[in-house]
Amino acid sequence: MTQPQPSLLQLPPFPDIWKYGMLALSILLLLVAFIILMCQLYRCRKDSKFGEGMFQRTLWIKKIQKELKKLGICFSPLANSHSMDNLCSGMDAPDRSQGRLRFSLLYNKERLELLLTVTEALGLPSQGCTNTFVKVRLLSWSSSQSPHLQHIVHEWQTRVAKHSRSPAFGDQFACTLPEADLTKSSIKLQVKHFDRYSRHMPLGEVRIVLNALNTSEKTEFCEELQKATKDTVGEVLVSLKCLPISQRIEVGLLKVKTAFLHNSPEKRIYARIDVFSHLHNQKHQKSKAKTLASTTIFNETFLFYLPEPVAWDCAVLISIYELHPSSKQLVGQAVLGKRGPNNMNDHWHHMMQSIQQPVAKWHPLLI
Repeated sequence: MTQPQPSLLQLPPFPDIWKYGMLALSILLLLVAFIILMCQLYRCRKDSKFGEGMFQRTLWIKKIQKELKKLGICFSPLANSHSMDNLCSGMDAPDRSQGRLRFSLLYNKERLELLLTVTEALGLPSQGCTNTFVKVRLLSWSSSQSPHLQHIVHEWQTRVAKHSRSPAFGDQFACTLPEADLTKSSIKLQVKHFDRYSRHMPLGEVRIVLNALNTSEKTEFCEELQKATKDTVGEVLVSLKCLPISQRIEVGLLKVKTAFLHNSPEKRIYARIDVFSHLHNQKHQKSKAKTLASTTIFNETFLFYLPEPVAWDCAVLISIYELHPSSKQLVGQAVLGKRGPNNMNDHWHHMMQSIQQPVAKWHPLLI
């Protein structure tokens, strides 16, 4: 028998080592392709997160601008600008009339009681301000060494009226008030737009001086709302120090002067310091709680890091709070900045000229 001759087209069998080598090369190429795919997906995801982060940052900047504007601090609306526009001393309410407010006052001489009834508001603006309430403050001028300061004797708030440009309230408030205090007291009624997630925007206010009040009968009022203003309830002594080498600013809280009617060991206050720049918001810092006095001494300093030279164009907000067992109450706020009224501008200008030297100045506490 003759052996079959191999065909010329038949290839010799590959050794096993070649087969395993080609298999390993295929797996390696597959892994490389998989790694390249994962890198591309990660890059796309990173770019998406960056865009989302920029969007969230823009929203955050707009929210900060809105909050500062309600506090009286106006920044430039450009998101890519590092400069700060003029600090505004007024509130956001326009000068023109924003409607009317109807209320009544009655003083009972026998019971030494003041009765206030907030009836309704008429003709309020319709631009997103349909949920409104009225904040009421009974203010009294101090008879101490600082007669220009006022203190809040009582504070009330009506219910929130929804979806109406002419809301009816009908809330009544009463308090005991000696007849001698009528000559130095006033009522401030401020209509505000209720905002669940932000600060309540003032729409206008009405002020009534009680020394002109007819104490024998009930007096009805229907007054036009005027531009919202703030009252001076104290003063704060603040020192500023510029540290350009370490890119820091030092805020010193030295003294706080208030016009509280009665000071007692039970009353304690503390300060919260916020530093704002156009694209940078430092984490706030708090002082230690101190016993309230006519002049409360703190003598504390706080350092804030500002990473860019343009960030010196910023604002410092100092808020004084009174502590209660389960809550806190705002006493007043002071705003310091480079651009603004003369007292702010002068202090900031002196700080920039006195490098690494503290410059102290009194500023009014407003509410």
